[in-house]
Amino acid sequence: MANHKSALKRIRSNEAKRVINRYQHKTTRNAIKKLRELTDKKEAEALFPQVVSMLDKLAKKNIIHANKAANLKSGLAKHVAAL
Repeated sequence: MANHKSALKRIRSNEAKRVINRYQHKTTRNAIKKLRELTDKKEAEALFPQVVSMLDKLAKKNIIHANKAANLKSGLAKHVAAL
């Protein structure tokens, strides 16, 4: 166990950030799945910018790698265009 006050605070803050990061990551993954399951082009085009925004935010905070976000956005854009 940590001996310093700052180390104890760091443990608390890391846990809080971990929970938030997991929530945001899981929410984004669910949004991606929802977008991939859509068959209506209008619905997909409406949801696409929201999903892209979520991916950009995750990449900005280094929750996912920037290239992974780019690959996911590219694949989703192809999916929406093919509908």
